[in-house]
Amino acid sequence: MGTSTSRASTRPSSRTSAPPARSPPSAITRTSLGPNGMNKMVINHLDKHFITNDAATIVNELEVQHPAAKLLVLAARAQQEEIGDGANLTISFAGELLDKAEELIRMGLHPSEIIIGYTKAINKTLEILEDLVEKGSENMDVRNKEEVVLRMKSAVASKQFGREDVLCPLVADACIQVCPENPANFNVDNVRVAKLVGGGLHNSSVVRGMVLKNDAVGSITKVENVMVAVFAGGVDTSATETKGTVLIHSAEHLENYAKTEEAKVEELIKSVADSGGKVIVSGAAVGDMALHFCERYKLMVLKVSSKFELRRLCRTTGAVALLKLSRPTAGELGYADSVSAEEIGGARVTVVQNEGGGNSVATVVLRGSTDSILDDLERAVDDGVNTYKCMCRDSRIIPGAAATEVELAKKLKQFSLKETGLDQYAIAKFGESFEMVPRTLSENAGLGAMGIISSLYAEHAAGNVKVGIDLKDGACKDASIMKIWDLYITKSFALKYSADVVCTVLRVDQIIMAKPAGGPRPPKQGGMDED
Repeated sequence: MGTSTSRASTRPSSRTSAPPARSPPSAITRTSLGPNGMNKMVINHLDKHFITNDAATIVNELEVQHPAAKLLVLAARAQQEEIGDGANLTISFAGELLDKAEELIRMGLHPSEIIIGYTKAINKTLEILEDLVEKGSENMDVRNKEEVVLRMKSAVASKQFGREDVLCPLVADACIQVCPENPANFNVDNVRVAKLVGGGLHNSSVVRGMVLKNDAVGSITKVENVMVAVFAGGVDTSATETKGTVLIHSAEHLENYAKTEEAKVEELIKSVADSGGKVIVSGAAVGDMALHFCERYKLMVLKVSSKFELRRLCRTTGAVALLKLSRPTAGELGYADSVSAEEIGGARVTVVQNEGGGNSVATVVLRGSTDSILDDLERAVDDGVNTYKCMCRDSRIIPGAAATEVELAKKLKQFSLKETGLDQYAIAKFGESFEMVPRTLSENAGLGAMGIISSLYAEHAAGNVKVGIDLKDGACKDASIMKIWDLYITKSFALKYSADVVCTVLRVDQIIMAKPAGGPRPPKQGGMDED
């Protein structure tokens, strides 16, 4: 009886030999954790350069091959999509849990016991987190700028340390401006970012409306208190009824045809002017003849090529995008306080401002010396906006600066002593894993990690549960005095995702990877000459 060969190779993972010391994604992102984290220079497959310490950007651009490492990347992406911040904590904490699981396997524990212990530990962790929530923080007014900046500061500082005092008020202003009556319906897309090279961060500002990165078409560059007509199909002769094949017999016919087309275009432009519209926004080409008549009737013309920008402009002004060049009704016209073409840092932009209206659009105009600096500032703004969205869902806060992690480590070690089974060792290791945060923050800031951690444990043992690390002075201080707070929802989701992905990895005992089909390879086609 012959033996058949399998087209899949099985690699059993031995319980005696432990997995690799540290999973690659967590090793890469760990040095970027916290405000003093180092930047990474990532060059993706398109040869584009990224210089950032944003874990979500780093893992998105990495081409991860190992299946277990890919699971960690998926957990970070889930955190980024759900919360918008905390991706680095998710990956780094999951990597630390896998390291501790390796130690437990070396001790002789079975993965099932580790999984049971980790599951008990994460459930207990979420209970302890509830107790650490600052009293009264759940009754926050999301339109109170001071409260918003307080909660946003930690997320923005982790990307732009030292600039958070400038960035946070800008982001808070933009978010509060576009916050709807029901904060739960806050749309992240309503806060836009316009990056303009030149100047510095102190030149940045917030515009209630949109900043389009193109100039006005024509000579009219500023109008105020105007009605806006938006045409998605463009403003051109092709948009009129006269386009088609015409048989012309004489010069008189040609002249009459040209006059008819001209009259038709003038009639359409005049109808827009008569309806009250003073600004025409075109989603496609603007014809010379149409522009001529727009100038005659004193209409300002803008061209917006992007359909997404056109939709946002409609949302800002309250206009309805018309598919055909025709007379708009009163309900189809939008309104803008002012539309002006300006020059900022050598770039021509069009600013559409609309102070009134509810769910409008706000734009944060960022200034910086290089494109890479502007990209990193944009990521910090993005984190701030996502943090605002989270506080609209759940505004509860817990102490930051690693105070929460040290308290969790202390409480879980106490909890593990009450357990009687082998899973108590897994619970204890889960608690130890929280030491990764103060250790990494200290190392990234160039401080002595062991001394800092022992000081934190001493303070927490004395009952000072809000004591964290002051990275500027290299000492332990009360997080409430330093005004460093983390959102409860961000921390809880990050820890849940980390524990879930680690338990998923530990449940795997074999990796089965399909090999390509056998047989001879097809011959390569030779290059063909010119003949």
